[in-house]
Amino acid sequence: MIAERVNEITSFIVMDVLEKAREMERAGRDVVHLEVGEPDFETPECIKTAAEEALRAGYTHYTHSLGLIEFREAICEHYRDQYGVAIEPDQVIITAGTSPAMMILFSVLLNPNDEIIIPDPHYACYPNFIKFLQGVPVTVPVYEADGFQFRPQAVKEKITGRTKGIFINSPSNPTGTIVSKERMQELSELSPMIISDEIYHGLVYAGGAHCILEFTDQAVVFNGFSKLYAMTGFRLGYVIAPKPFIRPMQKIHQNFFISANAVAQKAGMAALEWAGPDVERMREIYNERRQYMISRLKKIGFGITVEPTGAFYVFANAKHLTGDSYQFAFEILKNAHVGVTPGVDFGPHGEGYIRFSYANSLDNIREGMDRIETYLARRR
Repeated sequence: MIAERVNEITSFIVMDVLEKAREMERAGRDVVHLEVGEPDFETPECIKTAAEEALRAGYTHYTHSLGLIEFREAICEHYRDQYGVAIEPDQVIITAGTSPAMMILFSVLLNPNDEIIIPDPHYACYPNFIKFLQGVPVTVPVYEADGFQFRPQAVKEKITGRTKGIFINSPSNPTGTIVSKERMQELSELSPMIISDEIYHGLVYAGGAHCILEFTDQAVVFNGFSKLYAMTGFRLGYVIAPKPFIRPMQKIHQNFFISANAVAQKAGMAALEWAGPDVERMREIYNERRQYMISRLKKIGFGITVEPTGAFYVFANAKHLTGDSYQFAFEILKNAHVGVTPGVDFGPHGEGYIRFSYANSLDNIREGMDRIETYLARRR
């Protein structure tokens, strides 16, 4: 028999869209992919070179379960230089991406029926992590007019004796918006723990993203190398946590994961040290795509009240076109041959929206926009 907790896990709809698109491609159809949030760039050469050198140098064994000490020291130096915050290497655990980091944290943080407050819409996997580890995700709607930011009073009203943390994500998936400094400060004063997913830090095109550690040390930060450095296949992330959490989290990591990949860790060190110019080049190209996509979506008729300034997503209002974003996304795929993600994948309050990813070439984005515009004109 299959465990009941597995039956509660929802599918990741963007993957359903992608898999259907792949079927169409195998049948000879040309599909433009605007659904998947994966950088289309090659991993920078300095990173690949470091990985090759590490492999030849014999970095093919277990590392310390917290990660290579020199790598953790480099991460601490990065946070000092980037955000002016002081963290110590024994507050950092290197993981195989941020997903294991979330699993480890919630294993330590949650007792049955403990609550984590999350925004709605949110990254699709957050509730599944929480529920799988016997917690309860408590959603607070966020609104387009506010740039999809938490309203602190609405969050305060959801805090109970079982609240273990408030989960924030800035820059955000799916909305591409950034939590303001003022809003972060207000949220940091509400909860015994802020859990901050900062995986899209560095992919910011106007203003800046703040780290939650600038406002409170009662916080956990998730970050990694997949998005900013185009290293998704390296599976390399980390978690920063208050010291009392580290030993319990380390024990979970030792038992279920042992350690992060040694070669990937050496590649991550090279990313921090050498890949700055490559990151800036990619960021400039993303920004060009962002501006083009926003302009075209508005012209086509999608609603964008607050323009996204981070990550590589546009969360566009399509309520005048559909009340069923799931059906609408597959309709676009079938008739326009463009993959997009339905807003309902990111929570009930995401219904009526479509997420477009600009992690694709400008030529492909232009073609995708042309196809959608032509199809919608015909549909009307």
